[in-house]
Amino acid sequence: MPKKILNAPNGPQPLGAYSIATEANGFVFVSGQVAIDPATDERVDGDVEEQAQRVMANIAAILGDVGLGLEDVVKTTIFLADIADFPTVNGVYGEFFAAGKPARSTVQVGALPGGYQVEIEVIAAR
Repeated sequence: MPKKILNAPNGPQPLGAYSIATEANGFVFVSGQVAIDPATDERVDGDVEEQAQRVMANIAAILGDVGLGLEDVVKTTIFLADIADFPTVNGVYGEFFAAGKPARSTVQVGALPGGYQVEIEVIAAR
């Protein structure tokens, strides 16, 4: 099955040369999301908790646009500018994945584009 580019009008638009989401072989791959308000495509400033809440809300909106929900997520990767923020981000993440938590990796990176504190990507299954 070839790759299919998916549109997500309720999510933030890509900032670069990538698709917001693609689908292949029954899996939907959502590109890494940072704290951007999809209504304005502007950065959401705030602490890591506010950024994580916006990121997760954006992921939920993108999945909704392609006919899926957070319950369909099978794998996530969380990128943190500072691993000390793990407990805070984990708390927000846990609110969105209250049941049926997906597999996950969390890593500290040297920096995130735009100075964001958290970025999350997900893979969902149809």
